[in-house]
Amino acid sequence: MGGTFTDVALSLDGDLVTAKVPSTADQSEGVIAGIEKACAEAGVDPESVSEFSHAMTVSVNALLEGDGARTALVATEGFRDVLEIGRQDRPSLYDLGAEKPTPLVPRRRRFEVSERATTEGIERPVDDGEVRAIAERIRESDAESVAVSLLHAYAHPENEKRVAEVLREELDVPVSASHEVLAEFREYERTSTTAVDAYVRPTIDRYVGRLTERARDLGVPQPRIMQSNGGVTDADTVRRNAVTTVLSGPAAGVVGASAMAAGETGGREGLVTFDMGGTSSDVSLVRDGEAERTTTGVIGERPVKTPMVDVETVGAGGGSIAWVDAGGALRIGPRSAGADPGPACYGKGGTEPTVTDANLVLGYIGSSTSLGGELSLDEDAAHDALSGLAEEAGLSGALEAARGVHRVANANMTRAIRSVTVERGHDPRTFGLVAFGGAGPMHAIAIADGLDIDRVVIPPASGVLSAYGLLAADEKRDAVRTYRRPLSELDPDDVDAVYEALSEELLAEISDSDAATVRCAADLRYAGQSFELTVDVARPFDPVDARERFAATHEAAYGYRADEPVDLVNCRVTTTVGRDAPSIEYAADGDPLSGTREAAFAGEIRETPVYERDRLSPRRGGEGSPTVSPSTAGSPVEGPAVVEGTESTVVVPPGWGVRVRDDGALIAGVSDA
Repeated sequence: MGGTFTDVALSLDGDLVTAKVPSTADQSEGVIAGIEKACAEAGVDPESVSEFSHAMTVSVNALLEGDGARTALVATEGFRDVLEIGRQDRPSLYDLGAEKPTPLVPRRRRFEVSERATTEGIERPVDDGEVRAIAERIRESDAESVAVSLLHAYAHPENEKRVAEVLREELDVPVSASHEVLAEFREYERTSTTAVDAYVRPTIDRYVGRLTERARDLGVPQPRIMQSNGGVTDADTVRRNAVTTVLSGPAAGVVGASAMAAGETGGREGLVTFDMGGTSSDVSLVRDGEAERTTTGVIGERPVKTPMVDVETVGAGGGSIAWVDAGGALRIGPRSAGADPGPACYGKGGTEPTVTDANLVLGYIGSSTSLGGELSLDEDAAHDALSGLAEEAGLSGALEAARGVHRVANANMTRAIRSVTVERGHDPRTFGLVAFGGAGPMHAIAIADGLDIDRVVIPPASGVLSAYGLLAADEKRDAVRTYRRPLSELDPDDVDAVYEALSEELLAEISDSDAATVRCAADLRYAGQSFELTVDVARPFDPVDARERFAATHEAAYGYRADEPVDLVNCRVTTTVGRDAPSIEYAADGDPLSGTREAAFAGEIRETPVYERDRLSPRRGGEGSPTVSPSTAGSPVEGPAVVEGTESTVVVPPGWGVRVRDDGALIAGVSDA
């Protein structure tokens, strides 16, 4: 469920049936409408559905739009302002006027409790009477949720457990405790993550509750929810651990892209996934068959420490609004027209120019194109919107404004790809690009060309690939515990005991513990460093082996290894119940060439052939370029060309071509013709 459209993928005996419907104010209504549409097209009764998985943007939208719950924070005496103090680094180093984000919890709803824990144990236990008095003050503050984050609760949570127990007895609101949310050191990040969990928890609880009820009324099973880590879990778990869903939607897309393009990495370092939807674009890396993950993200300028797919997001989607800044420069986003009123060409009352309007004026989308199989486009409205932008920007007309919007949008997305490749020591030319989302395939080949990426994969059902990713997602759970010791001084048996306890905790919660795999990792650093690297470790724990794995990882990341002591900081465990991605059978039918239309390429207007994607036939070619002959039925397509599908459109510029894989995926490459 995205900001503009809600996408559905239904797997049925080798067939993949898809649906795309506009998102709704109550997002659960749009989800159910999409399920009903997909089931109707497949000719199946919703009650025959055996499994329902869901990814959403509810929590991240609550954070970005500032409409989460009124949250209270209970902290150790003297530490109520940790959210406001944060870290010493400024958001913009050379901007003397830069301001930190407003804390999620205002000072009037931050309360102190007289207790003290150290890393060695409890020095001062909590007083139940004091906590009950705090509960009364919280009640009077009209808080809708409470975060509890006490000093060193990651090491000794006894005081924090008691505070949370009393607050749950006294208050009729959710209580998020840091030792349950993030049992990890670093006071600011732990408190921030706990506050985020409390801030979005009531919203997630209400949304998932409504969705579960509507699914039950429809006869569909309770939804399994995609987490930020790229795995699904049951609805009750995310209602208790809402912070794990902050990147639910983008994670599903990366999982789908990885599953669909796994066979296209031959000779390449990995894949760049590129998801362009209606509101934003998300890019990520897949290496060694797995999505790159991180344990620290920043959402709405606030640190969130939870395992998540490492995604870079920019405010450039099909609905992103084009505007002119005070210096006369053309800008794109982050403001979006959304689903209602949407871009001007939707004909629903929108008047501001968007990326979709520009693509329509450039001829990449036709006026007869129907988005999602339903929504027809108003070309005159798009011209009017871009003419107004051209006048404001001092451009010659709607066409020149559309070219400018297209170039700026591509530049924004190119910078995002560079941030996950070049800025992290990877050469983008050694990667393939997987494009999906409603607008991704329209821009992907031009972006790849600018980055010298020579292979682009556009999966079948690319416009709803995040939904397909839900069908391919494993069930996954993570746990972490801080255990700070120099490798040279720790007892391996003690470390193994930590891993064993974390593993038992997760296996008790997962659906099929007998089928689960357990993966252990450690956060390690050279003594004196202020950051860690996560490396997989073997069981039983071997300090010598862990040191060598860390040194190799450090050398790969930073170009050197050091003869310095290494510290263990955190122990991590991930349990996974794997699943196979559903197979897709593809059969082309009919003549693929549907006509021609004028489209703009390299500053020229060219009569461009338009193909129907579902009628392009697979054809195996030799090694090298995927384009081997002129465009005819059953043969690869040479650019310039436009390939139209139900959920997305592929624009093939001159010098490129596409062939069709057996499962219906389009493989684009530089043409030899």
